[in-house]
Amino acid sequence: MKARVRERYVAQIDGLRALGTLVAIMWAVELVNVLDSYRLDRDGIVPRNLSHLDGIVFAPFLHASFSHLLANTVPFLILGFAIALAGAGRLLLVTLIVALVSGLGVWLTSPGGSVTVGASGVVFGYATYLISRGLFDRRVGEIVLGIIVVLLFGGALIWDLIPHTGISWEGHLFGGIGGVLTAAVLARQASAGASIERPEANARGGA
Repeated sequence: MKARVRERYVAQIDGLRALGTLVAIMWAVELVNVLDSYRLDRDGIVPRNLSHLDGIVFAPFLHASFSHLLANTVPFLILGFAIALAGAGRLLLVTLIVALVSGLGVWLTSPGGSVTVGASGVVFGYATYLISRGLFDRRVGEIVLGIIVVLLFGGALIWDLIPHTGISWEGHLFGGIGGVLTAAVLARQASAGASIERPEANARGGA
């Protein structure tokens, strides 16, 4: 029992360290970006431009200003904290899937000639992952957490899906879709793993 508690504690610390590292990278990149007159923002997502396809990876770490970065950092930390408690692996996997789905959606659907940067798509993905996770896992604690996320961020999520000048509602929409897909995939994997373990446990019990 103590070993299990210890293992969970270590996983949580690793998750929080991973979260802190992601935020630190964002702020470090922003500092370099400012010193370089924001030329790094050119490496954001340029719709349907194959030479800028790698912007899908870079965009979440790039921001148009410190105020833009700060606006994303606060919800990123709050929502990411809840995910990071499941460990660094879970946080990084959710971040990766959400960022790819959001970025690809922006690349395919955003207006030509635009450049999209920012971690808001990942923030949306974090939120919808936490909201939908309990529905797929059918765990009371996660359902309650999802309700709390809706109460705290629901209004902002809906508002930011409405097209506004200079804001990528496409990134928000596809980030949200990525969060739901991630919750569904991880819940299915967990269910499959549990179904494999049960027969083995029964076999040992009947021996």
